Amino acid sequence: MFDGKSILVTGGTGSFGKEFVNMVLNCYSPSRLVVYSRDELKQFEMQQLYNHGCMRYFIGDVRDLSRLTMAMRGVDIVVHAAALKQVPAAEYNPMECIKTNVLGAQNVIEASIANEVEKVIALSTDKAANPINLYGATKLCSDKLFVSANNISGKSKTRFAVVRYGNVVGSRGSVIPLYKKLAAEGKPLPITDVRMTRFWITLQQGVAFVFKSLVLMKGGEIFIPKIPSSRIVDIAEAFAPGAEHSIIGIRPGEKLHEVMCPADDSHLTLEFENHYVICPAISFANIIDYHIDPTGTKGRPVAEGFEYNSGANQWFLTIDEIRKMINASK
Repeated sequence: MFDGKSILVTGGTGSFGKEFVNMVLNCYSPSRLVVYSRDELKQFEMQQLYNHGCMRYFIGDVRDLSRLTMAMRGVDIVVHAAALKQVPAAEYNPMECIKTNVLGAQNVIEASIANEVEKVIALSTDKAANPINLYGATKLCSDKLFVSANNISGKSKTRFAVVRYGNVVGSRGSVIPLYKKLAAEGKPLPITDVRMTRFWITLQQGVAFVFKSLVLMKGGEIFIPKIPSSRIVDIAEAFAPGAEHSIIGIRPGEKLHEVMCPADDSHLTLEFENHYVICPAISFANIIDYHIDPTGTKGRPVAEGFEYNSGANQWFLTIDEIRKMINASK
């Protein structure tokens, strides 16, 4: 899929970007693999790990359209992972979040079309479904921009799709590194609410699903993997058995349970064996049948009012399975 291709990943020095680069280099032979990010120190550190001849490190911000447009010259595939992702930080710095997550998304779209990039996948989050915080609202706006971009691309070959999944085990800002630090210090592990649940996926699974979605995309889809849920109390127990807990309450902008396929989108949602697809709510100039994917696999419409919810999920991890997932992500 990536052999001989020129690929660019925004936010390439983040948790996803580094694993994406690692898996691409291990599985494929791209002609060029561009890491686009704004932190020179992280790029320097990443160059010590990944210095393959195809690697390019491009300092730039997704807020800078001209820099993005320059970086995408000759690029075939773009994976857009750059975002401001911390919920509390977004609440206190709303315009900074909007500039990166919304205006930056539009810049990625415009630069991709200008350079006739073949395929663009944008990473989303479960917090974009029925958002109650600014971060989720900006990512929902980003999702809408990338879906509708398939109309403004016109006769250009550029096609856009979105991948949406839940919390990533061990990524920066996740609860796992926090629990690890507090357990080492002998401090109580904070529990927001004993009823809270979350979707969980490993970095490797997230990258593999992006690979899969790049193969399957026709343009305009939101791809959602079928992944397990876990209870926050079970995560704490798996990480530090018998450790003391402290109930801190739900923080601003948090939900008890996360949603990836909202009930309001059930009339647009198709179920495949290992994933869901939310079809566009708008009509495109070129009619696309999303019921059959490029491999010939047929999806079926979900029931009216169906919601893919972490609390109502049929697949919950046991404490042992959570522990194995944590260990596998190290």
